[in-house]
Amino acid sequence: MELGIYTFVENTPDPATGQILDPAERVRNLMEEIELADEVGLDVFGIGEHHRPDYVSSAPAVLLAAAAARTKRIRLTSAVTVLSSDDPVRVFQDFATLDLLSGGRAEIMVGRGSFIESFPLFGYDLADYDELFEEHLDLLLRLRESERITWEGKHRPSIHDRGVYPRPIQNPLPVWVAVGGTPQSAVRAGRLGLPMALAIIGGLPERFAPFAELHRRAAEAAGHPRPRLSINSHGFIADTSQEAAELAYLPLKHQMDQIGRERGWPPMTREQYEASITLRGANFIGSPQQIVEKILFQHEIFGHDRFLLQLSVGTMPHGKMLRAIELFGTEVAPAVRKALASGKNE
Repeated sequence: MELGIYTFVENTPDPATGQILDPAERVRNLMEEIELADEVGLDVFGIGEHHRPDYVSSAPAVLLAAAAARTKRIRLTSAVTVLSSDDPVRVFQDFATLDLLSGGRAEIMVGRGSFIESFPLFGYDLADYDELFEEHLDLLLRLRESERITWEGKHRPSIHDRGVYPRPIQNPLPVWVAVGGTPQSAVRAGRLGLPMALAIIGGLPERFAPFAELHRRAAEAAGHPRPRLSINSHGFIADTSQEAAELAYLPLKHQMDQIGRERGWPPMTREQYEASITLRGANFIGSPQQIVEKILFQHEIFGHDRFLLQLSVGTMPHGKMLRAIELFGTEVAPAVRKALASGKNE
């Protein structure tokens, strides 16, 4: 199993002090986080695209390109690229360039987006939400198949026999589809033979098992080999379970309550939080041993190939973040790999 981290490069007020970092400092911290993830042997680092004041991640490809120059082996992916409101040609060119810079370590994780700010910003209509994604994904996949392309769609100007450059090292450039809980999205990814990243950030994880099955069955029905599956979740790691639980509570609550106010959710209670960090809860918050146990528990449910952890749901002290990454790479990852290699998921 591949193990890694993803972030939206949050820059929210520190729950204890109310301080907000200068964006330049937040980006410097991010580079240190990615460098350390590479050094301790994690497999993947992802950056999500957002166009909001509380995230410094409107241009993931630029941040990942900076990271490419400072890392040696870790794979670098968007998490996600909001493909519905982006130009697939530019997306392909950006990540093909990242692939060249990184020596063949780039990936694209595409999604429809959990926020809507990018649609009016780039002149798209939310009424076309799903149609835009379907059309743009079709073009992106065509771009990675052929150097020259002729293509016609409804929402973007047609392309007639044009070359698209540069070409990446990897052929094909990996494209994952991110799914948050829509059966049709899981089926679409499977039908296209694409790997799927399933976000589980609330509820009982076993309730998401049908999405993984839909993905696999759709791929099989379309004649594709079994596609890869990633589980993406919120969490935090510290030396002890008590430290992890206390460190993560206020930042997580602040960020989830902010989103809840926008979407009509009630504030998160401490009881809900405590339930979410148990073995059957959605959040991976605890000591290294607890995180190992939970990854293996979910592997029994999903049989997934990749696990990505969002360590920074809200602002965490930089030193604690670096320690969490260190623990993930030096204690959690080796134990998970050893257990799976030996066939012991317990």
